[in-house]
Amino acid sequence: MSKTNSHDSDVSFIKALAELLRDNDLTELQVKRDYADNDSLNVRVSRQMMAAPVAVAAPVAAAPVAAAPAAAAAAAPASEDPADLPGAVTSPMVGTVYLQGEPGAPPFAAVGQQVNEGDTILIIEAMKTMNQIPAPKSGTIKRILVEDGGPVEFGAPLMIIE
Repeated sequence: MSKTNSHDSDVSFIKALAELLRDNDLTELQVKRDYADNDSLNVRVSRQMMAAPVAVAAPVAAAPVAAAPAAAAAAAPASEDPADLPGAVTSPMVGTVYLQGEPGAPPFAAVGQQVNEGDTILIIEAMKTMNQIPAPKSGTIKRILVEDGGPVEFGAPLMIIE
């Protein structure tokens, strides 16, 4: 296969991946195509979902139902986008959120808990790899905006630390 035909084939392949991403409402695809010993193509196609804050806001609305006193405190900030709050910790990747190291273990962080910069506050599983997410600053956890075992998008707010 000539270099020109290979290039044309790669462009068609990338366009097909982009269509697959759009048609299946995915946010990211990563593919490696090996051609020969030292010839391969690595492609990562991603897009940012505008609906991510809405999907993440659902657990916040459900949390006050479990605790009536928290309903009054959470009512005012619920109308704001949590990602815009000054202490928002956002997701560095797409994946599944885990608030504890293993089932039955105590959570890494809880509302009202003091954390230091660099402390692990949760784990995001991405491509079968557990990624520890550190606190970007020291402070008190004011809100947890995700559910254990739930999906998270890139840039979605995870917690509020003040």
